Amino acid sequence: MSKITLVFFVIPVIIALIITVSLIADYSFNQNTNKEVKAFFSDVDNKADIIQKDDLAGLPVCVQKWLENSQVIGKERIRTVRLKQKAEMRLKEDQRWMPADAKQYFTTEKPGFIWMAKVKAAPFVYFAGRDKYAQGNGHMLIKLLSLITVADGKGKEINQGTLLRYLAETVWFPTAALNSYITWEEIDANSAKATMSYGGTTASGVFMFNEKGEVVNFKAKRYGEFDGKYRLETWLVLMKDYKEFEGYRIPAKGEVIWKLKSGDFSWYHFEIKDIEYNKQFVY
Repeated sequence: MSKITLVFFVIPVIIALIITVSLIADYSFNQNTNKEVKAFFSDVDNKADIIQKDDLAGLPVCVQKWLENSQVIGKERIRTVRLKQKAEMRLKEDQRWMPADAKQYFTTEKPGFIWMAKVKAAPFVYFAGRDKYAQGNGHMLIKLLSLITVADGKGKEINQGTLLRYLAETVWFPTAALNSYITWEEIDANSAKATMSYGGTTASGVFMFNEKGEVVNFKAKRYGEFDGKYRLETWLVLMKDYKEFEGYRIPAKGEVIWKLKSGDFSWYHFEIKDIEYNKQFVY
C-alpha cells in the first residue's frame, strides 16, 4: 500500500473515530446533566399560592409597577421553569460570534438553575456547557466536543456570579421577586436595588425600569475571570422585546456586557424561544 493510499485510508478512520467518541461523550454528558435536573426538581413543592395585589405592598413603586405589568396578580406563584434560548456568544472581543442552543431549568422556592448549552465553534467542532446554581453553590463546566474539559469553575467567586445571574434572570419568572431571599430598596422612580442572600452568599444589583414598568437593564458588580484571574467588574444585562408567555409578560431578547476599563465587552446575545412554568418536566 502506497503512502498516499495509506493517508487516504487512515484519515477517514481517524475522523470517524473522533466523531464516534464525541457522540458517545455527548450522550454521556447529556445523561449526567439530565440526572442533575431530575435531582434538582426532586423536592419541589407542587402547591402554590395565588399572587394577590396585597402581596406587592411595601415594595418600591417601580417594582410594583413591573410586577403588575408582568401580569403576576391572580396567577400561581412560579415554582419551576423550563426555557429554551437561541443565542450567540464569544469569549474575546476579537473572536467571531458562535451560535448556541440552550435549555435552562429554574426552581424558585430554593433558588437555583441548571443551564445546558451547545455552542458551535466551527464545522464539526462544538463546546458543551453546563452552568449550575444549587444550594447556594455555583459550578461551571465546559467541555470541547463533550469530551475535553476546558473549564471547571467552583468557589466563592462562582457562587457570587451564579447568584447574581439568578437574580438578573428573575425577570423571566417575576413572582420570584416576592421571595424572602430578595430584599428591595428604592433608588428613584425608575430604579431599585435588589439584594439577594442565600447559602452564605449575598450580592446586590440595580434593576432599571422604563415608564411602562418594564425592566430595561440590570447592573451589578460581579466576579468574572479575566486573564486567568477572578476580579469584580461591572456586569450589565440589557433586556427588550417584551412578549407574553403563558400569561406572563417578560423580555424575550437581551445582551450581556462586561463594562471594563478597556471598554464595553458584549459577549452574549440571547432570545427566548419558549418557556414553561410549573410543569412536570420530562428529562
